[in-house]
Amino acid sequence: MLVSVLAFIALLAYGLRTSGASTAIDESLAREEAPPAPGFSLPILESGTLPPGLAGRLEGAFADGQLSLDELEGVPVLLNFWASWCIPCREEAPLLQEGWRRYGRQGVLFLGLDMQDLTGDARDFLREFSISYPTIREPSNGVARTYGVTGIPETFFIAPDGNIVSHVIGVISEEQLAAGVAAAKSGEVVGALEGGDIRPQR
Repeated sequence: MLVSVLAFIALLAYGLRTSGASTAIDESLAREEAPPAPGFSLPILESGTLPPGLAGRLEGAFADGQLSLDELEGVPVLLNFWASWCIPCREEAPLLQEGWRRYGRQGVLFLGLDMQDLTGDARDFLREFSISYPTIREPSNGVARTYGVTGIPETFFIAPDGNIVSHVIGVISEEQLAAGVAAAKSGEVVGALEGGDIRPQR
């Protein structure tokens, strides 16, 4: 518990240094509470390739070119905020793609949210790293603000009931990825964790 409190204090200090972003989600996680994930509805940049189990459960969700969080109800989700100009995002991209190969077959949806980026640059990034999980796009940072995102990459793990159980600020590690996926599947709160390098939003 002490470790969680100290980690939260460090993350809070970081948040206060970065444009006064909301810390509401991380505050809830520090209390071992799972706050509801803020909703969104954004255009699909790339639909990716869903494994059979997820394809069956999410049939139709990607059909209209727009994806909302409500359409993912009942599915554990990894939501990763990134941009093509973000060097740390390049560092973690291979790990996320490898994680998708492993955990997508277990019914966990990986979802990239490309923000503050050019469409062509984002698609070039996805091709370069052979990203095969779905990606949505927001030209600005409106959704990021509702999540309290202070930089990129940042990753949120959302349980099937729509509540956030973990948040990694910065490049995610293999251990944090495994712990977050397990939490998203079980609904057990892991908390807010400090990852590796991060870049400020534009």
